[in-house]
Amino acid sequence: MKLSVTAWSFPALNLQECAAISRALGIGALDVGLFYASALDKALILSDPKAAAHPLRGLGVELANYYHLFGDGLGGRNLSLPGTIDANARDLEKVLTFADAAGIASVFILPGIVNPGQSRADAARQSAESLTALLAVAKDFRARLCIEPHVHSWAESVDLVRALIDQTGIGLALDYSHFACLGYRQEEVDVLAPHAVHVHLRQAKMGALQAKFTQGTLNFPAIFGTLRAAGYEGYLALEAVHQDYMNTLTEDVLTETVALRDCFASWKGD
Repeated sequence: MKLSVTAWSFPALNLQECAAISRALGIGALDVGLFYASALDKALILSDPKAAAHPLRGLGVELANYYHLFGDGLGGRNLSLPGTIDANARDLEKVLTFADAAGIASVFILPGIVNPGQSRADAARQSAESLTALLAVAKDFRARLCIEPHVHSWAESVDLVRALIDQTGIGLALDYSHFACLGYRQEEVDVLAPHAVHVHLRQAKMGALQAKFTQGTLNFPAIFGTLRAAGYEGYLALEAVHQDYMNTLTEDVLTETVALRDCFASWKGD
């Protein structure tokens, strides 16, 4: 296993500055996305994916993951919205062409929300149909496609996520904090570890998607051990954030990032 840091952890920094932070911290890998000063050019990714990939090759870091949204925000063209499969599949082909050209290891998308007029079961069925089509596109690319089950999606329980995996075979961008926030015990989430394609790390506790390292309930050495036992060899993305979502504005992102880095190094025996 190896570390990366998410570019959106540092909203005021551009992409080159985020890469420099990653190098300065001895991490040397970066997750990229569509947010804040480091945002990638989504229009260029969809119109000329190889041209969009070219500047990323000069960042001097490995590229662990790209976070893609098909529409705007959580609701736009989400996987549970009927009528979106064809457009999303066309976009995904461009996205994965970009990821392969840039040397990005994996791409994560969101599972979808409960849209107006839907039940949670309706949303789950539509999401599974979407993912089946999208995985058919992804099979021809090196970058691995995965989803992040998250607070406010339809997939907010371990059982719902396991059912979706059973139906589709989709891998996960696994983030224990979303489940801890909703009251799940860490050991209940451990069953998802064998399906991890990418992993996000930040401290959390019941009712708080993000907490200071010393004030949350997640046992990170236990998470590392669980992932190793499951055969996981990918990236652990340090994802402390400073954003206006779920009251995640109060932590010192750099301090939290270093605490997570040092926790992993201690567990490894470095």
